[in-house]
Amino acid sequence: MTKVYLIRHGKTEWNLQSRYQGAHGDSPLLESSYHEIEQLAESLRPVPIAHVYASPLKRARVTAQRLIDNINRPIPLTLDSRLAEFNLGKMEGMHFDEVAAKWPAALDNFRHHPDKYDAQLIESESFQEVIARVGTAIKEFCRNHSNDNIVVVSHGAALNATINALIGTPLAHLKDRGGLSNTSTTILQTSDAEHFELEKWNDTSYLHKTKVDPTDTI
Repeated sequence: MTKVYLIRHGKTEWNLQSRYQGAHGDSPLLESSYHEIEQLAESLRPVPIAHVYASPLKRARVTAQRLIDNINRPIPLTLDSRLAEFNLGKMEGMHFDEVAAKWPAALDNFRHHPDKYDAQLIESESFQEVIARVGTAIKEFCRNHSNDNIVVVSHGAALNATINALIGTPLAHLKDRGGLSNTSTTILQTSDAEHFELEKWNDTSYLHKTKVDPTDTI
């Protein structure tokens, strides 16, 4: 059995500002995010981790390296471009409200109805394209690590779509579980690198937050 710990990167300036930050946007992590990565590391320290895989985008790469540093034992790290965030096309860098005003139907479908999302209108990737590239990478990692624990550090939109697809969720219902929070952990397990079961969704209990900040989750 392979267990995959899927981590969304730490919170960034654009996350806080409610700006779309896809494959071509990469604002810095907030100072508070470094402390949250330490808390994440503490929660994972008892887990024997064979390998960490991360998106090469700086916010994910730094999260992954800081995670390993704080676990405080040598763990191999591989950067893989297939783990990059959803290419959001024209939405990149725009404030949520600006996108809602310019493309209300497209935004509603992106958030709630992935099966109806028109990627051509936004000049972005489609959900199917994101799921194919990220899902292929995760399956490959699992084939290479049968009976191991591995960590994948990636991005909210890409992980949300792919995790749900891997456990068999239809395209129309990918968003039914809600979003993934910054520095959250979602756990999948598989015995054959093809069929996956959800063990835990969007866990942030180790962050000990007392207030819900809507900008934490996408």
